[in-house]
Amino acid sequence: MEKIRYFDIRYVRGTITSIQTENRVIENAGSSFYGKALFRVLGENGWGYYCASSIDMNDKKMKDACIQKAAASARLAGVHAEIADIPLGSPRSWVCSAKDQAETPLEEKAAQLLLLESSAKIPGISSTSARYSEQYQDVIFEDCNGYSATSSVCRTLFTISAIANRGADMQMNYEQEAVVGPLSLKEYIPYGEKCAKRAVELLDASVVSGGRMPAVLDPAIGGVFAHEAVGHASEGDAVRDGVSVLAGKLGEQVGSSLVTIIDDPSMHGYGYEPFDAEGVSTGPTELIKSGIMHKYMHSRETLAAVGLETGDAGHARAEPGMQPLVRMSNTYIKEGDSSYDEIIAECKKGVLLIGSRGGQVDPGRGAFQFNAKYGYLIENGETTKMIRDVSLSGDILSVLHNIALCGKERKMSSGMCGKGQSVPVSDGAPHVYLTEALVGGGGSV
Repeated sequence: MEKIRYFDIRYVRGTITSIQTENRVIENAGSSFYGKALFRVLGENGWGYYCASSIDMNDKKMKDACIQKAAASARLAGVHAEIADIPLGSPRSWVCSAKDQAETPLEEKAAQLLLLESSAKIPGISSTSARYSEQYQDVIFEDCNGYSATSSVCRTLFTISAIANRGADMQMNYEQEAVVGPLSLKEYIPYGEKCAKRAVELLDASVVSGGRMPAVLDPAIGGVFAHEAVGHASEGDAVRDGVSVLAGKLGEQVGSSLVTIIDDPSMHGYGYEPFDAEGVSTGPTELIKSGIMHKYMHSRETLAAVGLETGDAGHARAEPGMQPLVRMSNTYIKEGDSSYDEIIAECKKGVLLIGSRGGQVDPGRGAFQFNAKYGYLIENGETTKMIRDVSLSGDILSVLHNIALCGKERKMSSGMCGKGQSVPVSDGAPHVYLTEALVGGGGSV
C-alpha cells in the first residue's frame, strides 16, 4: 500500500457553446460537454496525479481506485512537497442566474452575433470577425479530511474585430466584453461600429517619437501592468523559486505611497472563484499596500515553503483535470482621489496610452514591455493628436515609484491568462499618472 499523507479530488464539468463568424459568415457554431476529475495525492515525498473523465462522485470504489493510481505516481515524485495546515474556510458562492441565456436557441445567438459583426462593416473596413462563447461550469471539491465544496459559475464573452486598409497601410482594432453571468448581445451591437471607427481613425494617427516622458495610463493598460508586472512577480512559486524581483521585499517600500494593488478571487469579475483549486475559500489579498510590499499570493504548498506570515493561500487555480498553480484572478490598482481632467492637466506634456495589445514581462529581472492599442499626445495639459504603434517599457519598481496620481474611477477588463494553463482573469485600474515612463515609438511626432 502506498503512503498517503493527503489527497483531494477536484471534479470540473460543464458545457461550452461557441460561435465564430468572419466577414458576416458563420464559420462554426455548436456546444460540447466536458468533465474531468483530478485526483491529487501527497505521497511520502511529493505529489502524484491521476485524471479521470466524467466520474460518479458517489462511486467510492471508483474513487478509491483513482486515488491509488495517483498514489502510485506520487512514489516517483522527485521534488519534496509540504502543505500548510490552514483553515479552508466557508466559500461564499454567488448565484448568477443565466437561465434565459441558456434557453435561448443557438440560431438566435448566431443571428445576434452576425448583427454585431455587420455593424462594423463601415466604409474603410476591409475585414471583420466576431466570436461568442458561453460556459456553464460546476466544480465539486472534496479532500481526505471530509471537507467538501461546490460551485456553479457561468461565463460569457464576445469579441469583435475590424481591419481598416488604405493602400499598404493596415490597422486593426478589437472590442471585447467578458462577464460572469449572462450577457445580452443585442445590447452590444453598437460596439461593432465603435470598433470599426477606431480602426479607421488609426489610419490617420501619428507615430510618436519614443523616449522617456510623462505618461498617463488608461484603466486597461494600467490593469495589464497590475496583472503582468506586479501580479506575476507576487506569485508564491516565483517567490519560492527566487525568480521574482519582489522576492524578499515584504515590508519594504517598493512604490509610491499612492499605490495599493489587490488580487481578489471573490470579486465578481471574470476571474471569480468562491474557492480555489485546493478548496480554500477566497478573499482579497493586498499585494502592495500604500507602496509597501505587503503579501504574496500562495497555494498551500508555496505558503508552507515561503512562510505562513508571507501571504494568503486561496490563489491556486487550474484548468479542468490539471494540477493547481499559483495564479491571479481579479487584479487591480486601487482608486485614488484625482479626476481624469486633473491627471491630464498635471501631466502637461506627455502621452496618454489607451488599451492593450499584449506584451512581455520578465518577473525575475522586473522588466516589461506592453503595447497600447493607441493613445494621444498630451500638450499644455490637454489631449491633442491621436498616436499609434506606441508601447510602455521599463522596470517594475521604477514605474511603481513614478506613480504620482491615481484617478477616482476604476474599470476592469477581462481575458485569459496563460501560465502553462489558461484561466479566466480580469484586471483593472483607475487612470494613473507616471512622472516618467519609457515610451516606445518609431515616429517623429
